[in-house]
Amino acid sequence: MKKISLVGLMLALLLGGCAPQFEKQQEVVQESDNSKEKVIIPKYNISDKYYRTIPQFEPSKARGLVVSNLNTRYDIEEFETGLMRIAQDQFDPDRYLYQEGQHLDKRTVQLLLNRKFTKEQLKEEGLKPEDNIGLNPLDPGKGDIDKRNQENPIYLAHILEQNYLVRNNDDKLALGGVVIGLALNSIHYYQKEEYGATYSSDVKNMEQEGKKIAQELLQRLRKMEKLDSVPITIALFEQKENSSVVPGNFISYTNVDEGSSRIGRWKDINEKYYLFPADEKTKNKFRADVNAFESFKQDVEKYFPNFNGVIGRAFYVDDQLKELDINIPIQFYGKSEAVGFTQYVTGKVMQHFQDYISVQVSITSVNGQEALIVRKAGEKEPFVHIYN
Repeated sequence: MKKISLVGLMLALLLGGCAPQFEKQQEVVQESDNSKEKVIIPKYNISDKYYRTIPQFEPSKARGLVVSNLNTRYDIEEFETGLMRIAQDQFDPDRYLYQEGQHLDKRTVQLLLNRKFTKEQLKEEGLKPEDNIGLNPLDPGKGDIDKRNQENPIYLAHILEQNYLVRNNDDKLALGGVVIGLALNSIHYYQKEEYGATYSSDVKNMEQEGKKIAQELLQRLRKMEKLDSVPITIALFEQKENSSVVPGNFISYTNVDEGSSRIGRWKDINEKYYLFPADEKTKNKFRADVNAFESFKQDVEKYFPNFNGVIGRAFYVDDQLKELDINIPIQFYGKSEAVGFTQYVTGKVMQHFQDYISVQVSITSVNGQEALIVRKAGEKEPFVHIYN
């Protein structure tokens, strides 16, 4: 029992990416609107993939909107964690601390996600002229509804703000930069009548329109208190259709210098998730990876008769497989079965997947999580945890 608990602790550290970086706890001053208060900087970071945060948690001013505005839980997770990954290009995790967005409140985000309105539409919506800050295109409200929605889709689905704090020369925490994620729709959903059927159309020129929206939003941010001079990073995220079982991906980002209100160069991001077993298009593109997964799947299915349920989610960066998350749902009739099967699967992970790929295998049953196998890139031995 003690051994399993120890493995669980080691695995928790592993999932963070590396061993904790223990340092002396530091006390600094953070200035708020009306006061100065001391805060404690955490003494360790569980991974170089993540940022430390201050223990005095301040929820986002727009907390909860991401859940209602994005299509799937897969998009929600990737949108938030992927944005942190992009932030590291500009804000070093060794110097900066993470804080949820404190400047774009819920009502402001909701207004920004609106369409632009005519005077008549503003009146119908019960809004004031100063509330007409929507970043999505105007719907004229007349003519064929299908044509209107195809020509003027909702491009922008959500805006996510992340703040990055830095310690200045006076040993105080100050806002060092802001990262903004813009979630864009690849599919536009609309209704022709209230409570009626939902229709959809592909969104054309999504990235081009997203960059226009980013420029307009940047100019608005520069007019806000405390955001007039800090460095700002803006990233574009393409969310998948609402039936997708893999998340969307970031497609480009830009770093804006402090005080600037103009966006210069955008950097392309070549990241994408694929579902395994793969379709023909994916098989042709990544044949070696697909073959490795198929061989693994076949070996797993040989262990139990009439079993067919190995699903993988592959994450590619620059067309190179980086991470593979595999889920194996199966019914066990005893702990010894679970232990034996986990040992067998662990061997197959080491046999079929190259060591430059991070592989995580979740073995589940109707009772919940049964076992977890994690083999990080570059590691010779996997970590295995069997749940009690």
